Amino acid sequence: MVSNATAGLICPSPMKPTSNGIFQGDDPLQFSLPLVILQICLVLVVTRGLAFILKPLRQPRVIAEIIGGILLGPSALGRSKSYMQAIFPPKSLPVLDTLANIGLLLFLFLAGLGLDPKSLRRTGKKALGIALAGISLPFALGIGSSYVLKETISRGVNRNAFLVFMGVALSITAFPVLARILAELKLLTTDVGKMAMSAAAVNDVVAWILLALAIALSGTGKSSLVSLWIFLSGCVFVVCAILIVPPIFKWIAQRCHEGEPVKETYICATLAVVLAAGLVTDAIGIHAMFGAFVIGVLIPKDGPFADTLVEKVEDLVSGLFLPLYFVSSGLKTNVATIQGLQSWGLLVLVIFTACFGKIFGTLLVTLLCKAPLREALTLGFLMNTKGLVELIVLNIGKDRKVLNDQTFAIMVLMALFTTFITTPIVMAIYKPEKRKRMADYKNRTIERKNPNTQLRILTCYHSARNIPSIINLLEASRGSEKREGLSVDALHLMELSERSSAIIMVHKARKHGLPFWNKSQQSDSNHVVVAFEAYRQLSHVSIRSMKAISSIPDMHDDICNAAETNRAAIIILPFHKHQRVDGSLETTRNDFHLVNLKVLEHARCSVGILVDRGLGGTTQVAASNVSYFIMVPFFGGCDDREALAYGVRMAEHPGIRLMVIRFIVEPESMGEIVRVNIDSSSSTELRSSDEEFLAEFKQNMAKDDSIKYAEKLVRNAADTIAVLSELKCCNLFLVGRMPECEAALDLSRSDCPELGPVGSLLTSPDFSTTASVLIVQQYKSGTSPNLTLQVEDESPDKDSESN
Repeated sequence: MVSNATAGLICPSPMKPTSNGIFQGDDPLQFSLPLVILQICLVLVVTRGLAFILKPLRQPRVIAEIIGGILLGPSALGRSKSYMQAIFPPKSLPVLDTLANIGLLLFLFLAGLGLDPKSLRRTGKKALGIALAGISLPFALGIGSSYVLKETISRGVNRNAFLVFMGVALSITAFPVLARILAELKLLTTDVGKMAMSAAAVNDVVAWILLALAIALSGTGKSSLVSLWIFLSGCVFVVCAILIVPPIFKWIAQRCHEGEPVKETYICATLAVVLAAGLVTDAIGIHAMFGAFVIGVLIPKDGPFADTLVEKVEDLVSGLFLPLYFVSSGLKTNVATIQGLQSWGLLVLVIFTACFGKIFGTLLVTLLCKAPLREALTLGFLMNTKGLVELIVLNIGKDRKVLNDQTFAIMVLMALFTTFITTPIVMAIYKPEKRKRMADYKNRTIERKNPNTQLRILTCYHSARNIPSIINLLEASRGSEKREGLSVDALHLMELSERSSAIIMVHKARKHGLPFWNKSQQSDSNHVVVAFEAYRQLSHVSIRSMKAISSIPDMHDDICNAAETNRAAIIILPFHKHQRVDGSLETTRNDFHLVNLKVLEHARCSVGILVDRGLGGTTQVAASNVSYFIMVPFFGGCDDREALAYGVRMAEHPGIRLMVIRFIVEPESMGEIVRVNIDSSSSTELRSSDEEFLAEFKQNMAKDDSIKYAEKLVRNAADTIAVLSELKCCNLFLVGRMPECEAALDLSRSDCPELGPVGSLLTSPDFSTTASVLIVQQYKSGTSPNLTLQVEDESPDKDSESN
């Protein structure tokens, strides 16, 4: 029998999925599909726009998504009833919440994939103590503050469930958000970063257990045994999953071989298992996300299968579905409910309790472990990071009627505040010392007293497009058998993003103590690494692949540290432009232009910029089929000597011919083009070094028919361009970045100073050539790496006045 209270309620009619269109009189916003598309687009625009605005503050994207959800909800835009009725009408919310929870379920599956149970078992006593202290004290304070809230703004709620929910909400540390902050601040491989990640992983697991307990206690059953049955059923589910899931997925992982695509059947079967596990845990009465999380944790992390799962799922989930969960949370958050001195005082109390519990508990245990005060304080603020897991706890509490509107709004603002302050405070109080430089090594250049010593190269690449030319360049760099050989480190440059895979890969750096990590042959399915491995086996060149994942402003640090660690003599960087079909160069990402400039400035070894026009074609050339003609224009100076030294080494390959053209300025033309700020003694010393180097070169080339040498007299830049135009039919130009000759300094002006005047000319649209160009800067010990000649153009009038 229907009561009088419910008889007066009118339920909105369900929305049809699609409309017949505006031309037939239908309003698309009255149908579920067009409306949810509009909602998704609006959410993406707002959250990504806020993320862009907050990027200079180095805030994680979760901050932008929480703020975006609040702005779209009743706290800001939702104050307009017409807006809420048009964009977020009540009858559309079930569809929005369903999509949001599907995204949440899959995201928690990815979070489980990123959590390795083996690493938890290896957690040290120190990290375990910090984690337990960072949970127990905030949990106790959360229970204490819950009594205050219950007596003021939360009367009538389930007391036991409310106590546990408040304790869990205050004791959580957001593991993914913490990893993102540490990676952004380059702290992941420091002692503080390692300790924070280990403690946060333990905290994450304990928080999920406590949350399961809180959900069990929040049941609406009248009997207290119902909560016990829910909790015990959840434990039985976990035990059954531990016994059944790992053997099945281990069998699947063994059938996913290196370098081969994972079968679609395995991916679909895994997602079906994830959804089925979510169904079981939802039927038990916990939450569907628990089943997905457990399956993710239990899937074996070895082999390409887990990486492929992340790659297939993460972009759609984190980019499209997960932001819907934040707006779903924002629609439940009404900051306007926090009214009066009492409510704002309770907000301050909750924030203080959350921060004090986490920071003081972590600080106390860390100091007992005899850690420095600054590191202990930093660790406390890092462990105070909140994020998505916090919102999950609060939303479940809101849905279970454990948290009312005012308490929910207070807790959301607390999570937003504690996460927002983490990055600026950590940057202010903790400034780790620079990584100690390794013992100085001699061979930081290709030009050296003993050319037969091993040449170590660090070559960087952005994508698979760079690989064929890089391998062909390495093949040309092998030298003769009388040398000690070639050692290569191939570094894949990747920008740090919010993607789960990027965070997982950065997390693996902890095992190596470096901001990059080596991918072992057993755990890699990357075809790029397979290509390098195949080349290593065929050429007997020592080569290993690595990844450097960092933000663009800090990427040069990773490159320079990798070169220092591996004692590289030269770093080879790809130019930020690539060749189009018509032969012109177009910019791929201008960010990498800045990276190259910073590497040239800070590197403590020689640096080469490779402008790739298809050296050897679009495929790897076998050693027996190599046939290159290499041109070295020599104007003088240390950079040109480095380029020539590299060319001489390449000429030892039986399939390579080397042509060296020395440009000599006729005496009567000196000073007509430019004026170089070099004193006479320095000029004499430079000419002496060039003459000694060339004399030794000529003596050695007499025994080698593959090397040709010629000298050209030039009067000005036009003569130099004319000579270079005659020699453009080669495969590779090797040029110095800053030649110390008047005839070269005024060759070309461009917006790419890393190329130097000669490199700018050879890569300009006006210079027609299909040859690749390698611009080389030699490391100069004891001077600034970016030391360049200051060239000042002078008009004829000024020349006449000075004369």
